Amino acid sequence: MGRIVAYGLGGLIPIALFNIAGQLMGLIGNIGLGLSAFWLGVIMIIPRLWDAVSDPLMGHISDNARTPWGRRRPFILLGGIAVAVSFVVMWWIPDGEGVKRVFDTEASYNWFRLGYILIWLLVFFTACTIFEIPHGALGMEMSKDTHERTRLFSAKSFLGNLFAMGTPWLFFLANLEFFKGPGGNEADGMRWVSMLIAVVLIPLSVWWFFACKEPDFESVKAQEKSPFWDNIRVTFKNRTFLILVGIFFVLGMGFNFVGLLNYYISIFYLYGGDKVAAAPLMGINGTIWAITGLLAVFPLNWMDKRLGKRNTLAIAILLMCGAQLSKIVCYNPDLPYLVIIPTIMLSAGMLMFFTLGPSMLGDICDEDELKTGTRSDGSYYSIYWWFFKMGTAFASLVTGSLILLSQFDQTQSAAVDKLGGSLSIVQAEVGAWELEEQPSDLELRTLSIKKQLDGSLDEVEKLRTHFKERIGEAPRSREHVEMILGKLDAIELGINELKANPAIYPEALFEQLEKQIEATLLLARQSPETLLRLRVIEIALPLVLSIFSLFLTFRYPLTEERVYEIKAELERCRETTSNG
Repeated sequence: MGRIVAYGLGGLIPIALFNIAGQLMGLIGNIGLGLSAFWLGVIMIIPRLWDAVSDPLMGHISDNARTPWGRRRPFILLGGIAVAVSFVVMWWIPDGEGVKRVFDTEASYNWFRLGYILIWLLVFFTACTIFEIPHGALGMEMSKDTHERTRLFSAKSFLGNLFAMGTPWLFFLANLEFFKGPGGNEADGMRWVSMLIAVVLIPLSVWWFFACKEPDFESVKAQEKSPFWDNIRVTFKNRTFLILVGIFFVLGMGFNFVGLLNYYISIFYLYGGDKVAAAPLMGINGTIWAITGLLAVFPLNWMDKRLGKRNTLAIAILLMCGAQLSKIVCYNPDLPYLVIIPTIMLSAGMLMFFTLGPSMLGDICDEDELKTGTRSDGSYYSIYWWFFKMGTAFASLVTGSLILLSQFDQTQSAAVDKLGGSLSIVQAEVGAWELEEQPSDLELRTLSIKKQLDGSLDEVEKLRTHFKERIGEAPRSREHVEMILGKLDAIELGINELKANPAIYPEALFEQLEKQIEATLLLARQSPETLLRLRVIEIALPLVLSIFSLFLTFRYPLTEERVYEIKAELERCRETTSNG
């Protein structure tokens, strides 16, 4: 049980951190940093293209490694520590005056930030490969029994999803003033939140190295090392393997296409653009997702033994189809917590679906061993994992294009953040003034407040210019934009009134600023047409691809009976070899 727990906690990297980096970097980069959703999608696909090389190469290196600590464990230690360090560094995008002097225009500075994110995403996902390929291969080797493999990977899914519930809560934490600071946003908060992740991950990497033993390594030492291209050819000629990859690639791609859109729908449809108000629902929804994933492990193992893997896989896909259909009713701004219903169904289906994949891959490796006489778990797992990551990468590019298709206005989101942040800084100064027993020079205070309110008025003017340009770019949203401009005029009037009389009693000034900050939230509302497009895309696209994946599932040839036939034949071959 100790080894099962130790191995299962390794799911923190491929299940939790992998998704955190892919989803939150795209979300925060778009709505927090104001970077283009399309270009963020482009840079997210580049590390996956690199995975086309690094994943199979890592599988081959791990299969052919012969270290005193085994084929897998040294890479698990090295990869885990590298993941922790690179996850922190990717959020610390330089923003000092020196950098801004070099990149002195908004466009050049945005390109610099995109380049920085790209470099550290490459490092991060390479580190994930170094960890996950040997870790996954080790899981297929730790047991010879097909159902025990499901149990082992269930532990990985169970514990990985336990940490995965932190994805939306990290967004919640990053929006707390404790992490983001006065006037900051979620991009500033993630810098400090990422350090909490590293503090947990580095000690865990050391524990995994010592706790996860590699069975049968002594016998594997005698196995002849195989050429890289021979391993690749064997995997791509295996029809059973290609069908399995097709099932998981198609369905995984469908949900990855729209995985990020769920955040947009929660923030901008259910809560009208109020990120702070949406954050608790996102956190609770993530917790429900994780709890459901934990509980779904038990019916998964029950169905695996009684119905077989192929039938259990079909049930998982049907659950996910039902979840997508339920969203038609459950996306309701009046009852936002209805989203918990599709979350439960989708979490249970995905847990079963993605847990069965590596377990079924172990059966394919048994079949391959029967044919070739060698074990190539690392190569098979790396190619399987590469297809999954390529689907995620392609989805990142498509997601950016889908967000553009919906006409989502990221400039509006970032500019409203700046205006609200500017007013929050003034409010923080007033709050400090209010706490002073003997207030400092009143004239200096009022001059400082007036100067900062001038900065807020500059942000108002930038927003007004953007919205007027927006009418020309998206004529159908004219009515919505004119409504927003009316609210912006009211905020400008309120700021000017404060500027005209900044020496009023601090408590009253603080309350007036609070009203203006709350009013800025109304400026973040996206157009009804944009929100409708987001919902239609998010529901329909995964549903269509799930149906196609279900069709492929019924063409998968390794039935329960065939798996046991292979196991019996392998045992006879091993007995013959040992006796000979």
